[in-house]
Amino acid sequence: MALQTTFLPSTLTVHKEAKLGIKDSSFIGISLAGHAKADFVAPLRAKKLCMPVVIKAQSTAVAAPGLTNSSVDGKKVLRKGVVVVTGASSGLGLAAAKALAETGKWHVIMACRDFLKAEKAAKSAGIPKENYSIMHLDLASLDSVRQFVENFRRSGMALDVLVCNAAIYRPTANTPTYTADGIEMSVGVNHLGHFLLARLLLEDLKKSDYPSKRLIIVGSITGNDNTLAGNIPPKAGLGDLRGLAAGLNSHHSSMIDGGSFDGAKAYKDSKICNMLTMQEFHRRFHEETEITFASLYPGCIATTGLFREHIPLFRALFPPFQKFITKGFVSEAESGKRLAQVVSDPSLTKSGVYWSWNKDSASFENQLSQEASDAEKARKLWEVSEKLVGLA
Repeated sequence: MALQTTFLPSTLTVHKEAKLGIKDSSFIGISLAGHAKADFVAPLRAKKLCMPVVIKAQSTAVAAPGLTNSSVDGKKVLRKGVVVVTGASSGLGLAAAKALAETGKWHVIMACRDFLKAEKAAKSAGIPKENYSIMHLDLASLDSVRQFVENFRRSGMALDVLVCNAAIYRPTANTPTYTADGIEMSVGVNHLGHFLLARLLLEDLKKSDYPSKRLIIVGSITGNDNTLAGNIPPKAGLGDLRGLAAGLNSHHSSMIDGGSFDGAKAYKDSKICNMLTMQEFHRRFHEETEITFASLYPGCIATTGLFREHIPLFRALFPPFQKFITKGFVSEAESGKRLAQVVSDPSLTKSGVYWSWNKDSASFENQLSQEASDAEKARKLWEVSEKLVGLA
């Protein structure tokens, strides 16, 4: 059998983010979706990321056709799916990456800002090394989002599912912080970074020959005022989007509705944006592309690092409160399985749905609040977001 070695030199260089001063490795996961028999030997250390990588190829690598011929019986067998998960170095993203990779049916691209943290997390979680790769993505920089898309395309892999999961939550912040592009951080990362990523990678999803291609944006119960949690102050609300239209920068209001800054509300507002964006994707592209667009609330993951910037008393009391009072507590492992279900379950292919789970862990189509399902607001949000990320 012919031997073939694939080497992607441009993906192994160390870049500097000009605005953030971050050193990163754009891509070091060499084991691609079709490389089941390839040995990857990479004697790298954090300070030597530019050293040569030795790849011992035992068979010819196949770059992601939808169906491949089995060498055993000549029957066509389904290849591994390729799924990009943002924020996969901890919490829900890491748990979902593990759940998907362990099936052996998926190759997970862990799209993370901190490469070394992601690598340590993957190893600690026991994710099979042949079933994941890590690529640098900083959602707080629109340039980084574009670089990620370029690097992903250079890898030669197909894209079958995109999961927009990463999020920033700063509930005690009284003053805003800003992205590399000068946009309020919570909305800049949670909404606009993901919006640009999803818009650019939509072309890649369209090309997928996988049986069920999907784009998933993680929502939250806190952005829906038709729930008890959604009515806990400060309540989410986008108003007429005047703050967003003005750029969410230091020269104008840093809140979407044009009001005074509130860190907790900024996060909740970004979650409304996530759910509105999912529905607008569905309206604009589902019929044409047959891509499934979905959102979800996997349950209250009270132990997640998302709450790391909350006050210590809250962090101590919130998990037992959810376990014993509300009974709404969900472990990170269980939440990861739920997200993995939305990625891969054949029964969850309906587009435009906001998924939730009952106490028996059975999935169901949940109802979004009036604002989170406002079609006209979704259209306006889309148009304003296009301008802010440079697509219009």
